[in-house]
Amino acid sequence: MSKTITPPTEFEAEFINGLKNIFEEKIVFNQVLGLKITSLLPDRVAGRIDMKRELVGHYSHNRVHGGVISACLDAMGGLACMAAIGARHMDEAPEQRLHRFSKLGTIDLRIDYLRPGISDHFELHAEVMRLGSRVASTRMEFRGADGKLLSTGAGAYIVS
Repeated sequence: MSKTITPPTEFEAEFINGLKNIFEEKIVFNQVLGLKITSLLPDRVAGRIDMKRELVGHYSHNRVHGGVISACLDAMGGLACMAAIGARHMDEAPEQRLHRFSKLGTIDLRIDYLRPGISDHFELHAEVMRLGSRVASTRMEFRGADGKLLSTGAGAYIVS
């Protein structure tokens, strides 16, 4: 008989702080983007970026660059994988789980640009659709401050 493991509803503070440090401080490109974690749950994550001059892709419309959207969705997909891996290994100490992310990498990414990226800030959401032993599949969203869906993403990540 197989044992069903219920994922935790939330992470301990040590794991959250460690993951925020990795994501917001150690991944320097996320600092350049201004990407911040706003929610970190085992089954979904959320983040935010504020629009700033350095992110403009079209000067006359003050629109965010498509590469910024792509990079943010990729980062959020990776973060969702980190959360799912952390939830899968709750029997380990937080520090030990944080070391599992060294092999994480994007192997496939698809972005659909639905509307122009015009807003004073953007909300990002991601979830893992499937976490296998070697590959994880994710779904991501990029929304304006008004909640309107601007772009979607789907990614595959190597997790082992």
